Amino acid sequence: MRFFIAELAAQLNGRVLGGTARDGAGGQASVDADSVSLVDGLAIDSRLVIPGQLFAAVRAERDGHEFVDAAFAAGAGAVLVDNADCLAASGSGELALQGQAIVVQDVPVALMEIARIARSRLPDSVVGVTGSVGKTTTKDLLAEVLAQQFVTVASEKSFNNELGVPLTLANAAEGTQAAVVEMGARGAGHISLLCELARPTVGIVTTVERVHTQVMGSIEQIAQAKGELIEALPSTGLAVLNAEVPLVAAMADRTQANVLRFGQAGEVQALEVQLDGELRPSFLLLSPWGNVAVRLGIRGVHNVSNALAAATAALGLGLSLEQVAVGLESAVTSPWRMDLQTMPSGALLLNDSYNAGPASMAAALRALSSLAGAEPAEPDGSGPLGSSGAGSGRRIAVLGLMAELGDSAPQEHQAVAVLADQLQIQIIAVGTDMYGVPPVAGIAEAEAALASMSLTAADAVLVKGSRVAGLERLAQLLL
Repeated sequence: MRFFIAELAAQLNGRVLGGTARDGAGGQASVDADSVSLVDGLAIDSRLVIPGQLFAAVRAERDGHEFVDAAFAAGAGAVLVDNADCLAASGSGELALQGQAIVVQDVPVALMEIARIARSRLPDSVVGVTGSVGKTTTKDLLAEVLAQQFVTVASEKSFNNELGVPLTLANAAEGTQAAVVEMGARGAGHISLLCELARPTVGIVTTVERVHTQVMGSIEQIAQAKGELIEALPSTGLAVLNAEVPLVAAMADRTQANVLRFGQAGEVQALEVQLDGELRPSFLLLSPWGNVAVRLGIRGVHNVSNALAAATAALGLGLSLEQVAVGLESAVTSPWRMDLQTMPSGALLLNDSYNAGPASMAAALRALSSLAGAEPAEPDGSGPLGSSGAGSGRRIAVLGLMAELGDSAPQEHQAVAVLADQLQIQIIAVGTDMYGVPPVAGIAEAEAALASMSLTAADAVLVKGSRVAGLERLAQLLL
């Protein structure tokens, strides 16, 4: 999305500073404050700047003000800062800009205002997606489905907070017709704030699970926070709710918007669920608009629920059953989610290392157990999926910590260990003893443990843990 620099500065109560740029002889040349009038899009990581974007200097693990020069070197059209000292040449006190800067009182506050400005230019087909698990996958699926009819923008990766939402909205291309905005929460009021920025007209709640209880409190408190999305919808909007989760289904009482439910007790259902040999589900989608056969391009029976959520929202926005089916089959998910590849030994590697909680860990273990031979799956995803069968090889799960579970962490990890034992899956625990087996210390030790097992083409390995475990590095080493 394009912004005039001077106009944007005025809207942010900021000021524009020109600067200096190197001339062809290597000296310094003056830059007119009006010489670069536009920026197109927004970035907060200097390594990811696309030429012409506005680079916002955010303070996180590192202070973005330290990377202003790097942003200009990458082609930033201008920078957004709240400390003009970073614009001065070392020791001189004089401006040494390679382009233009907008100086504001507070960069995060300015980013939220940019989000509001960007949202005002978008149509009313804005979908907010939240939930304890599944929101990123649902976002990816829905974006692909909506793209069958609309010019669509969606949150990158899991950029779902007060920084990610402005990035999504500001990076919408000119002519965008629909937006899919993932929304996360660290506590009460967080999603309300994001909704104030994005003003969604459709809201999806995938599920409520016992994840992030260390920071979010009880499961009831988690449901209260997630339901803020549903409360924010206009009366003309659409709430898409998981009929299989009572705490989510009950959110219908918190909105005046129209309500559609997905799942076996909902208006949109999946029947005759089956898995192919690479864990890709197929099913018959039933809806008030008719029925259609669906084959997902992503893996895991647990993603049937996410697909139903995306389908329900898309149908509610007027897409056809055929468009839904095509979009669901062609969709790909964000990295490190049920990614199935073959290791040099011939063994299968199921890389689901992006994150982990009790529900997603159980789903991944069942998916691992089913790799030996796909059999019809239970529609609710319960029980072992398929059969490992005699002589089918070993099933090994390299598991890292499930973070932010609070006081329930020991029993939740033990429950995962019990399920793994029931499915005849061997656990290699990395950096935690809560799975009840002696852990290896880190990535190198986990790699060595697998190497000592002399894996063959009959074997399959799952790699999964919370982000703090960093097990995506192990998955990369194994390929």
